[in-house]
Amino acid sequence: MVQPTQQNIEDLAGAALAELSALDSLESLEQWRIAYLGRRGSLTVVLRGLAGLDIEERRRIGALANQAKQSLESGLEARTREINEAALLRAAQEDRLDVTLPGRYPAEGRLHPTTQIVREICAAFAGMGFSVVEGPEVEWDHYNFEMLNIPKGHPARDMWNTLWVDYTNEAGEQPMLLRTHTSPMQARVMESRRPPVRVIVPGKCYRYEATDATHEWHFYQVEGLAVDEGITFANLKGTLYEFARRLFGEERRVRFRCDYFPFVEPGVDMSIDCFACQGASGQAQDGGCRICRDSGWIEIMGAGMVHPRVLSGVGYDPDKYTGFAFGLGPERIAMLKYGIDDIRHFYANDLRFLRQF
Repeated sequence: MVQPTQQNIEDLAGAALAELSALDSLESLEQWRIAYLGRRGSLTVVLRGLAGLDIEERRRIGALANQAKQSLESGLEARTREINEAALLRAAQEDRLDVTLPGRYPAEGRLHPTTQIVREICAAFAGMGFSVVEGPEVEWDHYNFEMLNIPKGHPARDMWNTLWVDYTNEAGEQPMLLRTHTSPMQARVMESRRPPVRVIVPGKCYRYEATDATHEWHFYQVEGLAVDEGITFANLKGTLYEFARRLFGEERRVRFRCDYFPFVEPGVDMSIDCFACQGASGQAQDGGCRICRDSGWIEIMGAGMVHPRVLSGVGYDPDKYTGFAFGLGPERIAMLKYGIDDIRHFYANDLRFLRQF
């Protein structure tokens, strides 16, 4: 062990400070600290040799050694501060901000095309006195089917490829599902209020089926319902005709044809004349019209007069009240309105597609 003396302490401190002044990085400062002030550093080794001195000499040399240690620690702190300040100054000079440059505009978000068309549909019906309500996406069989004149075992259930929820009640049944349409809100709304009723119900639906250009396993639907005394099929036709004109243009013509839905009687499908070929069956376009497939008409929704059993099921007197209901798919409306040929584009999250809207 080295016997500490005043001379070797002064020499060690001088050499360390000289070396410190030449360092220019935080990494080299850490290596210097370990070399001189670490557990096995040069100054630490000298301090350990104090134990071999007599008391008077130990006090004198110990005081000198502590002064040297404080000097080295102060020098290290000062040099660290100088290097950090130099780094900040260098960064400010090299990465200087040119305040004369124009600012960068933040990227703007956009509404999804389905959201846009749902809002357009809701706005069209809201202008005719309909209010907007929403319902649960996980629904009871009771509301999704039975309250809509589709009891267990009814063949009409095959019209919907249902996604059942793994839920079993005390009776051992599985009455819960991901709703296949927004029509359950017909029963829920009529249960909770008395006529007159005028509501539309936008929401997401789910069906267990393969996807292709015209089918998705999840999609949006907008359901409509109006119930009051004296409502007739003429009210249904007038309301939907006005909707078609508001959404697709004042010049639109409409067509109604008989169709079957368990919860309405009579039931119809509604079509509008093709806005691409102006109902001319594609004759004015080379190769025909891909929107209406040369038919001149585009089907946009199903509708009908509310079935008396649905009315009586919620406590309405079908001899006193009548009503109409309709349902349409916003994605299908958007596909027709914007010429989109594949429904899968809506949920592929491809920004090249979404930025167009």
